[in-house]
Amino acid sequence: MSSKQAIKRVVVLGSTGSIGTQTLDVAHQHADRLQIVGLAAGTRAAELLEQARRFDVHHLAVGVPEVLDQDMTQAFTEQAKAAYFLPNAPEGSYQPQAGQGSFGVGPDEVVNLCHLPEADIVVNALVGAQGLRASYETLKAGKVLALANKESLVVGGDLIMPLATHDTLLPIDSEHGAIYQCLLGENAKEVTKLWVTASGGPFRGKMRKDLETVTPAQALAHPTWNMGKKISIDSSTLMNKGLEVIEAHHLFAMDYDRIEVVVQPQSAIHSMVEFSDGSVKAHLGTTDMRIPIQFALSYPERWSAPVEPLDFRQLGTLEFAAPDTDTFKCLALARRAGSVGGTLPCVMNAANEIAVAAFLDNACSYLGIADVVEAVMDAHTPQVVESIEQLSELDQWARDYACTYLAKNY
Repeated sequence: MSSKQAIKRVVVLGSTGSIGTQTLDVAHQHADRLQIVGLAAGTRAAELLEQARRFDVHHLAVGVPEVLDQDMTQAFTEQAKAAYFLPNAPEGSYQPQAGQGSFGVGPDEVVNLCHLPEADIVVNALVGAQGLRASYETLKAGKVLALANKESLVVGGDLIMPLATHDTLLPIDSEHGAIYQCLLGENAKEVTKLWVTASGGPFRGKMRKDLETVTPAQALAHPTWNMGKKISIDSSTLMNKGLEVIEAHHLFAMDYDRIEVVVQPQSAIHSMVEFSDGSVKAHLGTTDMRIPIQFALSYPERWSAPVEPLDFRQLGTLEFAAPDTDTFKCLALARRAGSVGGTLPCVMNAANEIAVAAFLDNACSYLGIADVVEAVMDAHTPQVVESIEQLSELDQWARDYACTYLAKNY
């Protein structure tokens, strides 16, 4: 096989976010093995163009049209020309110049990148429920899905997993990437439990009364991981861990009563798998997302480390504790949603997105996030998941209900 054939061609959705930029760093370190062929961002259009120039990418999409309607339409289109695109209007699709590339604006154009004929792998690092359709279309197109968008499985796992195989859906989450690696070469029938580790977030050990006056700045100060705002808040409430439990259920076909969360503050153990003979496999490593990102891109190979490996002589002690689901209700709510199944995880996720956004905008208290989620869940009668259109409608219903609840109570 020639070196050209061996290069994996990658589309990165959400390229300007935390996972996206770290994916590009991995691609830079392994430029002889990875070629970026498509990039999409939600709002950071200027950063997107800079990435396109740096990696010589000719297929781009911006998810939010309003970005180009504000103060940079002219500058953006002029730069787009320099990047081999011929713009016709600030909204809609831009026509490629002499077949060299494409540029689109809007959610549909982001999803269209999943169908690029030259793409082998799509890294889905979009934030929130918007990532579901991209995951669905990636697998339908026969591409490998490197998944960092939790909501794809939380909201639409019943639709996504029938399209996936062991080699076509590779999790980027550090926890699920760890479990995936611990299961390699093992008999799934001999697995008795999955241990999903949690750092405990910035409020580990706090009681509810300690959290009544928490500010967004305090909640964003994660002790071990550098992440985006939404996932940082979810980590602090333990909703992120609840989403990961639902993900693990779908990814590894594991019953909820065999998925446990354990607080591991050092974040050195990324997750564990327990087997029928009492043995436990643990995945350890440096606290850096580039490691699971690279494995998803390099699989089934392992490439040279993208960061300095963990020095166990400097690690010190490892601590373990049970999560406090009385104080951090979101974890219990997520487990309830997953156990009931159907469309309940969809409305739970939508309500959480609205509540987190409201908290970040000082329009909801920290403890109110769980209250909003619980109210929306209680108002919903779960249905069997049938289609993306159905989930989209329920997602909007849940957002509207959450906004109404917030307006009445905060």
